[in-house]
Amino acid sequence: MLAQRVLTAAVLLALLVPALLAHQPWPFNVLTLLLIGAAGWEWGRLNQAGQQLSVSMGLALAAACGAALFSDWATAAPVWVWWCATAVWLCGGVLALQRGPVGWPRLARPARWLLGLLALWAAWLAMAQARGIGLNFIMSVFCLVWAADIAAYFGGRALGRRKLAPTISPGKSWEGVYSGVAGVFVLALVWSQVESGLAPQSTSLFVQLRTTLGIVGALLALALLAGMSVVGDLIESLVKRAAGAKDSSKLLPGHGGMLDRFDALLPVFPLSMALINL
Repeated sequence: MLAQRVLTAAVLLALLVPALLAHQPWPFNVLTLLLIGAAGWEWGRLNQAGQQLSVSMGLALAAACGAALFSDWATAAPVWVWWCATAVWLCGGVLALQRGPVGWPRLARPARWLLGLLALWAAWLAMAQARGIGLNFIMSVFCLVWAADIAAYFGGRALGRRKLAPTISPGKSWEGVYSGVAGVFVLALVWSQVESGLAPQSTSLFVQLRTTLGIVGALLALALLAGMSVVGDLIESLVKRAAGAKDSSKLLPGHGGMLDRFDALLPVFPLSMALINL
């Protein structure tokens, strides 16, 4: 299993790194368009869409992303898109977590399908625009999510006492969430210091938040982003539990599916774009 996980990760990195480092943003946009289309297929399967309809949902999502790619929206989407996505994640996410795995199937299937596809489309659009801003910016968003996840894992294992959402993800704790936020604060401090000495072509999310919101506002924004990465993870876990599935699919041997890898990123990218446009 470990060798399988390592091999899959190596293949993904071999595709993702050159796409990220390409001089033009389109290789990254096209690659992630294909990945997000696969995630749309997974979303349909997890929400009782049936195989044929799930494939159609994935194709429709990829087509919607492609339409944005060949329009100005892939590089300069209206700010209201980010705020609408943020409102859906903040309000809908909290409501879904309150109702839990039992309450999720009570929502009409077409509503579940549409919500998921819109969330995936908004996340891809935000990633495309983030790549257009620059490599330093998009990597700072990626690393924020990864740092929150890693710090939450180790902090939760060492300090975890109070369960965060026992019916959804029994392993998560409030102490893990606090550790994740602290990890993001440390990352932001170190990244900003290194960035000031290197003067990269694009400004990171951390520096943009500090410039736009001030130090206190930036810390609050970073705490919110770290918290929303947890919400994204919990929402996918909730949907999988409601469907009785361990993974979103078997597309990535040893890792599960695309949604298993993207879940924490889905709310963070649109919210990041909203915050830097305040």
